[in-house]
Amino acid sequence: MLKPMLCAAALAWAVTPALAADDDVASAEETAKVAEAIARIGCKPDPQAGVEKERDDLYEVDDAQCEIGQYDIKLNADFVITSITLD
Repeated sequence: MLKPMLCAAALAWAVTPALAADDDVASAEETAKVAEAIARIGCKPDPQAGVEKERDDLYEVDDAQCEIGQYDIKLNADFVITSITLD
């Protein structure tokens, strides 16, 4: 009984870093393109949160500082805004 539990725990530990790697920091060029895209609607990335690059070249800006409040913004691979939610 203990051996299957240890195997499951080891597997979970080994897989966790791979799952965490899905979210990554965008490059300087990608961050500039995201900043340019969201600036068109009066927003800028929070310097502390930065821009995350997710799977399939999707980008997420947590806590974007906008003229009308703080929002989470998602963009697609072409740097087109696909989602804006009030933070």
